[in-house]
Amino acid sequence: MTEFARLQSLTEQLLAAARRAGAEQADAVAVEAAAVSVDVRGGKLEHAERAEGVEIGLRVLLGGRQACVSASDESPRTIEDMALRAVAMAREAPVDDTLGLAEPGELSRDTDSARLELFDSAPEPLPMELQEAALRAEAAALAVDGVSKIESASASASHRRMWLAATNGFSAGLARSGHGLSTIAITGEGTGMERDWAGESRVHRADMPAPEEIGRLAAERTVERRGARKPPTGTFPILYDERVSSGLIGHLVSAANGAAVARGASWLRDAMGEAVLPPGFDLIELPHLPRMGASRVFDAEGLKTADRHLVRGGVLQGWTLDLATGRKLGMASTANAMRGAGSPPSPGVTNLVLTPGEKSRDELIRDMGRGLLVTSMIGSSINPTTGDYSRGASGFWVENGEITHAVNECTIAGNLREMLMRLIAANDARDWRGMRVPSLLVEGMTVAGE
Repeated sequence: MTEFARLQSLTEQLLAAARRAGAEQADAVAVEAAAVSVDVRGGKLEHAERAEGVEIGLRVLLGGRQACVSASDESPRTIEDMALRAVAMAREAPVDDTLGLAEPGELSRDTDSARLELFDSAPEPLPMELQEAALRAEAAALAVDGVSKIESASASASHRRMWLAATNGFSAGLARSGHGLSTIAITGEGTGMERDWAGESRVHRADMPAPEEIGRLAAERTVERRGARKPPTGTFPILYDERVSSGLIGHLVSAANGAAVARGASWLRDAMGEAVLPPGFDLIELPHLPRMGASRVFDAEGLKTADRHLVRGGVLQGWTLDLATGRKLGMASTANAMRGAGSPPSPGVTNLVLTPGEKSRDELIRDMGRGLLVTSMIGSSINPTTGDYSRGASGFWVENGEITHAVNECTIAGNLREMLMRLIAANDARDWRGMRVPSLLVEGMTVAGE
């Protein structure tokens, strides 16, 4: 715990200052983070950056009002000024009777995140090691026939420690690390230019794939896009590749967020207990998966996290809630509060798993006959109240159950409530993703192309 001692001390100072300033309740966050990133191009270092620092945040509650302040200066004078400013701001804020900390009996007693393996204890990679990894990825991409240039190859590493404390007695911390590598490749020239990318991120460096694997995949994806053209306009089945299918499920998750439901700004606001996915589909949140960046044993309000079904057998089971949104809706928190140093808690999700199907992606391509395989999305026009959906897309055209050519500059449209009820899932979800969602086939969507 010695690595958290400084952060814990800062939160205790913040809470003490808040009490002196007149706060009835308060919680405090102290975050220490560092990140280094390296970009290469043409076999040479193009950009290197390192950032590190400490940020502290304080939320005070007073008579049903709240205010949040944050700073990057941890001096005693700054802490006192933060508390005085926060209380003054809270006195002018509107009253919201749903605001308030958890009761002491609601707090999690399990605050040890070590079993989740969220922090890589191995030595932090040196900038030269990150540069070497990026150069290896770039070289592997350039070695693929048809690649004209590499837009960028990047490697990064980061770590973050956080301590959360509140006047209700909660006090705990957690540490996270992250490693990433990505490559963007280009094929063709001028108006015939196409690009694609590949990237991976992991909590532990030892879990990262080889840089050559990432570079080669980026190049292969790019070369496949040569000669892309607009698809025909009409109504066709659309297969969301595993690379982008999580975004489709993400729209459902956003609509089931208690904050949106409480505002009446959700197309699922009246769907509790109703079918939102086909029978047999479960969508489960698993916050305790080891070595996953979003995992956690307690939420940002000190409540114990647990596995839960958002959807069971296709039927919506409940909303994603923190304390305040739960009170607004007359329900208990689902322990899904998230927050930053300068903002109050709000509902959010951790790791999600969607029930996979029995067929491979290739089998779904054969089954769809004629339609669009989407591998990239561009822009978004989603009506959060009605679920009307329109997005720019690119990918590959399928004819007679086989991929024939790459496509670009098209728009796909539908209504999310109807689209999600027509899903067919493949079996290609990847275990290391925070959202384990396989490729998803949706029948009868509108494609606007030529």
